[in-house]
Amino acid sequence: MTAPLTAGRVRPALGHLLRWPVLALAVGAWELAARTRGSIFFPPPSRIARHAYVLWFSGPARHLFLTDTAFDTIGPSLGRMAAGFALAAVAGITLGTAIGRSRRAYALCDPVLQFARAVPPPALVPVFVVLLDFGTPMQIASIVFSAVWPLLVNTAEGARNTDPLRLEVAAVLRLTPAERLRYVILPSALPRIFAGLRLSLSLALILMVFSELLPGTENGIGFLLTDAQSRSDLLTVWAVLALLGTLGHLLNTGLLAIERRLLGTGRKT
Repeated sequence: MTAPLTAGRVRPALGHLLRWPVLALAVGAWELAARTRGSIFFPPPSRIARHAYVLWFSGPARHLFLTDTAFDTIGPSLGRMAAGFALAAVAGITLGTAIGRSRRAYALCDPVLQFARAVPPPALVPVFVVLLDFGTPMQIASIVFSAVWPLLVNTAEGARNTDPLRLEVAAVLRLTPAERLRYVILPSALPRIFAGLRLSLSLALILMVFSELLPGTENGIGFLLTDAQSRSDLLTVWAVLALLGTLGHLLNTGLLAIERRLLGTGRKT
Protein backbone atom coordinates (compact mmCIF):
# COMPACT_ATOMS: atom_id res chain seq x y z
CA MET A 1 0.00 0.00 0.00
CA THR A 2 2.92 2.32 0.75
CA ALA A 3 4.53 1.99 -2.69
CA PRO A 4 1.48 3.11 -4.70
CA LEU A 5 0.96 6.03 -2.34
CA THR A 6 4.60 7.07 -2.66
CA ALA A 7 4.50 6.74 -6.43
CA GLY A 8 1.30 8.78 -6.55
CA ARG A 9 3.01 11.59 -4.69
CA VAL A 10 6.31 11.42 -6.62
CA ARG A 11 4.80 11.65 -10.12
CA PRO A 12 3.04 15.03 -9.63
CA ALA A 13 6.14 16.42 -7.87
CA LEU A 14 8.35 15.23 -10.74
CA GLY A 15 5.98 16.80 -13.25
CA HIS A 16 6.21 20.15 -11.44
CA LEU A 17 10.01 19.96 -11.34
CA LEU A 18 10.25 19.22 -15.06
CA ARG A 19 8.36 22.42 -15.90
CA TRP A 20 11.11 24.68 -14.60
CA PRO A 21 13.92 23.50 -16.93
CA VAL A 22 11.59 23.92 -19.91
CA LEU A 23 10.69 27.44 -18.76
CA ALA A 24 14.35 28.26 -18.15
CA LEU A 25 15.28 27.04 -21.64
CA ALA A 26 12.50 29.11 -23.23
CA VAL A 27 13.53 32.27 -21.34
CA GLY A 28 17.21 31.61 -22.11
CA ALA A 29 16.47 31.22 -25.81
CA TRP A 30 14.46 34.45 -25.74
CA GLU A 31 17.32 36.26 -23.97
CA LEU A 32 19.90 35.00 -26.45
CA ALA A 33 17.75 35.80 -29.50
CA ALA A 34 16.92 39.29 -28.24
CA ARG A 35 20.54 40.17 -27.43
CA THR A 36 21.75 38.77 -30.74
CA ARG A 37 19.21 40.77 -32.73
CA GLY A 38 19.57 43.95 -30.64
CA SER A 39 16.15 45.32 -31.65
CA ILE A 40 14.35 47.89 -29.50
CA PHE A 41 11.10 46.19 -30.46
CA PHE A 42 12.23 42.83 -29.04
CA PRO A 43 13.91 43.48 -25.65
CA PRO A 44 15.48 40.63 -23.65
CA PRO A 45 13.45 39.28 -20.69
CA SER A 46 16.10 40.46 -18.21
CA ARG A 47 15.43 44.10 -19.17
CA ILE A 48 11.68 43.50 -19.08
CA ALA A 49 11.95 41.97 -15.59
CA ARG A 50 14.04 44.88 -14.29
CA HIS A 51 11.60 47.38 -15.74
CA ALA A 52 8.61 45.53 -14.24
CA TYR A 53 10.34 45.47 -10.86
CA VAL A 54 10.98 49.23 -10.89
CA LEU A 55 7.48 49.91 -12.22
CA TRP A 56 5.44 47.81 -9.79
CA PHE A 57 7.46 46.00 -7.11
CA SER A 58 10.06 48.47 -5.81
CA GLY A 59 7.81 50.12 -3.24
CA PRO A 60 8.27 50.29 0.55
CA ALA A 61 7.97 47.19 2.72
CA ARG A 62 4.91 48.61 4.53
CA HIS A 63 3.07 48.49 1.17
CA LEU A 64 4.23 44.91 0.46
CA PHE A 65 6.87 46.39 -1.91
CA LEU A 66 4.14 47.57 -4.30
CA THR A 67 4.60 50.99 -5.91
CA ASP A 68 1.96 53.67 -6.42
CA THR A 69 1.78 52.62 -10.08
CA ALA A 70 0.92 49.07 -8.98
CA PHE A 71 -1.93 50.35 -6.80
CA ASP A 72 -3.17 52.53 -9.66
CA THR A 73 -3.07 49.78 -12.29
CA ILE A 74 -3.11 46.25 -10.86
CA GLY A 75 -5.46 47.00 -7.97
CA PRO A 76 -8.39 48.50 -9.96
CA SER A 77 -8.11 45.82 -12.66
CA LEU A 78 -8.16 42.94 -10.21
CA GLY A 79 -11.04 44.58 -8.34
CA ARG A 80 -13.16 44.80 -11.50
CA MET A 81 -12.23 41.27 -12.51
CA ALA A 82 -13.01 39.85 -9.06
CA ALA A 83 -16.40 41.60 -8.94
CA GLY A 84 -17.35 40.46 -12.44
CA PHE A 85 -16.13 36.90 -11.91
CA ALA A 86 -17.92 36.58 -8.56
CA LEU A 87 -21.23 37.83 -9.99
CA ALA A 88 -20.85 35.52 -12.99
CA ALA A 89 -20.12 32.56 -10.70
CA VAL A 90 -23.17 33.17 -8.51
CA ALA A 91 -25.49 33.70 -11.48
CA GLY A 92 -24.04 30.85 -13.54
CA ILE A 93 -24.16 28.23 -10.78
CA THR A 94 -27.61 29.27 -9.55
CA LEU A 95 -29.30 29.47 -12.96
CA GLY A 96 -27.37 26.49 -14.33
CA THR A 97 -28.50 24.27 -11.47
CA ALA A 98 -32.12 25.36 -11.85
CA ILE A 99 -32.11 24.83 -15.62
CA GLY A 100 -30.26 21.51 -15.42
CA ARG A 101 -32.72 19.98 -12.98
CA SER A 102 -35.73 20.63 -15.24
CA ARG A 103 -35.91 18.82 -18.58
CA ARG A 104 -38.44 21.28 -19.93
CA ALA A 105 -36.41 24.32 -18.85
CA TYR A 106 -33.26 22.80 -20.31
CA ALA A 107 -34.95 22.07 -23.65
CA LEU A 108 -36.34 25.61 -23.83
CA CYS A 109 -33.16 27.41 -22.76
CA ASP A 110 -30.52 25.32 -24.52
CA PRO A 111 -30.75 27.10 -27.93
CA VAL A 112 -30.46 30.50 -26.24
CA LEU A 113 -27.51 29.34 -24.13
CA GLN A 114 -25.67 27.92 -27.12
CA PHE A 115 -26.27 31.12 -29.12
CA ALA A 116 -25.08 33.38 -26.30
CA ARG A 117 -22.01 31.23 -25.70
CA ALA A 118 -21.05 31.40 -29.38
CA VAL A 119 -20.99 35.23 -29.52
CA PRO A 120 -17.37 36.51 -29.26
CA PRO A 121 -17.16 38.26 -25.87
CA PRO A 122 -15.33 41.43 -27.10
CA ALA A 123 -18.14 42.00 -29.61
CA LEU A 124 -20.53 42.65 -26.71
CA VAL A 125 -18.51 45.48 -25.19
CA PRO A 126 -19.88 48.19 -27.57
CA VAL A 127 -23.40 47.15 -26.56
CA PHE A 128 -22.62 47.78 -22.90
CA VAL A 129 -20.96 51.08 -23.80
CA VAL A 130 -24.27 52.19 -25.35
CA LEU A 131 -26.31 50.94 -22.40
CA LEU A 132 -24.07 51.99 -19.50
CA ASP A 133 -21.59 54.48 -21.00
CA PHE A 134 -17.88 54.28 -20.20
CA GLY A 135 -16.77 53.48 -16.67
CA THR A 136 -16.58 50.74 -14.07
CA PRO A 137 -20.25 49.58 -14.34
CA MET A 138 -19.80 48.96 -18.06
CA GLN A 139 -16.54 47.09 -17.47
CA ILE A 140 -18.00 44.85 -14.76
CA ALA A 141 -21.17 44.21 -16.79
CA SER A 142 -19.13 43.15 -19.83
CA ILE A 143 -17.08 40.76 -17.68
CA VAL A 144 -20.20 39.25 -16.08
CA PHE A 145 -22.11 38.80 -19.32
CA SER A 146 -19.15 37.20 -21.09
CA ALA A 147 -17.99 34.97 -18.23
CA VAL A 148 -21.39 33.67 -17.13
CA TRP A 149 -22.19 31.50 -20.16
CA PRO A 150 -19.48 28.79 -19.91
CA LEU A 151 -20.23 28.38 -16.23
CA LEU A 152 -23.99 28.34 -16.73
CA VAL A 153 -23.82 25.74 -19.53
CA ASN A 154 -21.37 23.49 -17.67
CA THR A 155 -23.36 23.68 -14.44
CA ALA A 156 -26.59 22.83 -16.27
CA GLU A 157 -24.92 19.84 -17.92
CA GLY A 158 -23.49 18.67 -14.61
CA ALA A 159 -26.80 18.96 -12.79
CA ARG A 160 -28.65 17.31 -15.68
CA ASN A 161 -26.31 14.32 -15.68
CA THR A 162 -26.65 13.54 -11.98
CA ASP A 163 -26.76 9.77 -11.45
CA PRO A 164 -30.46 8.75 -11.33
CA LEU A 165 -29.62 6.06 -8.75
CA ARG A 166 -28.36 8.73 -6.36
CA LEU A 167 -31.55 10.67 -6.82
CA GLU A 168 -33.60 7.56 -6.11
CA VAL A 169 -31.61 6.93 -2.93
CA ALA A 170 -32.18 10.55 -1.90
CA ALA A 171 -35.92 10.07 -2.46
CA VAL A 172 -35.92 6.87 -0.39
CA LEU A 173 -34.10 8.70 2.40
CA ARG A 174 -36.70 11.49 2.12
CA LEU A 175 -34.15 14.23 1.73
CA THR A 176 -35.58 17.70 1.38
CA PRO A 177 -34.98 19.60 -1.90
CA ALA A 178 -32.29 21.68 -0.18
CA GLU A 179 -30.57 18.56 1.17
CA ARG A 180 -30.83 16.86 -2.21
CA LEU A 181 -29.20 19.89 -3.82
CA ARG A 182 -26.43 20.07 -1.22
CA TYR A 183 -25.55 16.39 -0.87
CA VAL A 184 -26.39 14.92 -4.28
CA ILE A 185 -26.73 17.38 -7.16
CA LEU A 186 -23.97 19.90 -6.46
CA PRO A 187 -21.29 17.29 -5.57
CA SER A 188 -22.15 15.43 -8.78
CA ALA A 189 -21.94 18.63 -10.84
CA LEU A 190 -18.72 19.96 -9.25
CA PRO A 191 -16.30 18.66 -11.94
CA ARG A 192 -18.33 20.40 -14.66
CA ILE A 193 -18.70 23.51 -12.49
CA PHE A 194 -14.93 23.81 -12.09
CA ALA A 195 -14.45 23.28 -15.83
CA GLY A 196 -16.82 26.22 -16.36
CA LEU A 197 -15.03 28.28 -13.71
CA ARG A 198 -11.68 27.88 -15.49
CA LEU A 199 -13.18 28.99 -18.81
CA SER A 200 -14.98 31.89 -17.14
CA LEU A 201 -11.80 32.98 -15.37
CA SER A 202 -9.93 33.19 -18.68
CA LEU A 203 -12.75 35.20 -20.24
CA ALA A 204 -12.90 37.52 -17.22
CA LEU A 205 -9.18 38.28 -17.59
CA ILE A 206 -9.56 38.94 -21.32
CA LEU A 207 -12.60 41.19 -20.89
CA MET A 208 -10.96 43.02 -18.00
CA VAL A 209 -8.12 44.11 -20.27
CA PHE A 210 -10.26 44.70 -23.34
CA SER A 211 -12.75 46.93 -21.51
CA GLU A 212 -9.86 49.02 -20.13
CA LEU A 213 -8.50 49.65 -23.63
CA LEU A 214 -11.53 51.77 -24.49
CA PRO A 215 -11.62 55.58 -24.24
CA GLY A 216 -12.80 56.97 -20.94
CA THR A 217 -10.77 54.57 -18.78
CA GLU A 218 -8.50 56.33 -16.30
CA ASN A 219 -6.68 53.43 -14.63
CA GLY A 220 -6.05 49.72 -14.85
CA ILE A 221 -3.71 47.38 -16.69
CA GLY A 222 -5.41 47.91 -20.04
CA PHE A 223 -5.18 51.69 -19.64
CA LEU A 224 -1.45 51.42 -18.88
CA LEU A 225 -0.98 49.26 -21.97
CA THR A 226 -2.75 51.78 -24.20
CA ASP A 227 -0.83 54.68 -22.65
CA ALA A 228 2.50 52.91 -23.12
CA GLN A 229 1.70 52.17 -26.76
CA SER A 230 0.82 55.81 -27.40
CA ARG A 231 4.17 56.87 -25.91
CA SER A 232 6.11 54.10 -27.72
CA ASP A 233 7.23 52.83 -24.30
CA LEU A 234 7.93 49.30 -25.51
CA LEU A 235 9.46 48.08 -22.25
CA THR A 236 6.24 48.89 -20.41
CA VAL A 237 4.21 47.18 -23.14
CA TRP A 238 6.25 44.01 -22.75
CA ALA A 239 6.10 44.27 -18.95
CA VAL A 240 2.30 44.51 -19.07
CA LEU A 241 2.11 41.47 -21.35
CA ALA A 242 4.35 39.50 -18.98
CA LEU A 243 2.23 40.64 -16.04
CA LEU A 244 -0.98 39.46 -17.71
CA GLY A 245 0.53 36.07 -18.46
CA THR A 246 1.74 35.74 -14.87
CA LEU A 247 -1.63 36.77 -13.44
CA GLY A 248 -3.44 34.29 -15.67
CA HIS A 249 -1.13 31.49 -14.60
CA LEU A 250 -1.39 32.31 -10.88
CA LEU A 251 -5.17 32.62 -10.94
CA ASN A 252 -5.58 29.36 -12.84
CA THR A 253 -3.14 27.59 -10.49
CA GLY A 254 -5.08 28.82 -7.46
CA LEU A 255 -8.38 27.63 -8.94
CA LEU A 256 -6.87 24.23 -9.74
CA ALA A 257 -5.60 23.93 -6.16
CA ILE A 258 -9.11 24.62 -4.83
CA GLU A 259 -10.55 22.09 -7.27
CA ARG A 260 -8.10 19.39 -6.19
CA ARG A 261 -8.85 20.04 -2.54
CA LEU A 262 -12.63 19.89 -2.99
CA LEU A 263 -12.72 16.99 -5.44
CA GLY A 264 -9.74 15.05 -4.14
CA THR A 265 -8.26 14.77 -7.65
CA GLY A 266 -4.63 13.89 -8.09
CA ARG A 267 -4.57 11.62 -5.03
CA LYS A 268 -4.02 7.90 -5.20
CA THR A 269 -5.79 5.58 -2.82
